Amino acid sequence: MDYLPYIKNKIARTQEEASRTLSLWRFKDEKIVFTNGCFDILHRGHIEYLAQAANLGTKLIIGLNSDASVKRLKGENRPVNDENARALALASLIFVDEVILFDSDTPYDLIDYVQPDVLVKGGDYNPEEIVGYDIVKAKNGKIITIDFVEGYSTTSILNKI
Repeated sequence: MDYLPYIKNKIARTQEEASRTLSLWRFKDEKIVFTNGCFDILHRGHIEYLAQAANLGTKLIIGLNSDASVKRLKGENRPVNDENARALALASLIFVDEVILFDSDTPYDLIDYVQPDVLVKGGDYNPEEIVGYDIVKAKNGKIITIDFVEGYSTTSILNKI
């Protein structure tokens, strides 16, 4: 099997590119889990978090901040890895079903578009304050927080370098 086309097919650069896949999943009544982030330097903490998120449904979608968005949120020297590299790394994970890039500072519009059954963020968030909480709650979905793996963060990795 030629894996690279399969992996690249899991990456959507716009909501419109993801629409066909989302329509199919909705038709099949898949339980869609959504999370988002910058995922600048993929590490053990990210992988464990995403694997746990994937266990909460049948399809895992990651909203990935674009390079411009990461720069606005994290500073001029970020991201370390460009959006193409970050998207490819995430899409290569077996439990990730779709990676959708977004350019805004929050994924609110993307969450509204996806209409996930489960919204997942890290344990440092208060569920009621998670962007998209109102959207998911309005459709009787779940908002779940997952604890971080202690000692693993992009910032701590960058500080070691």
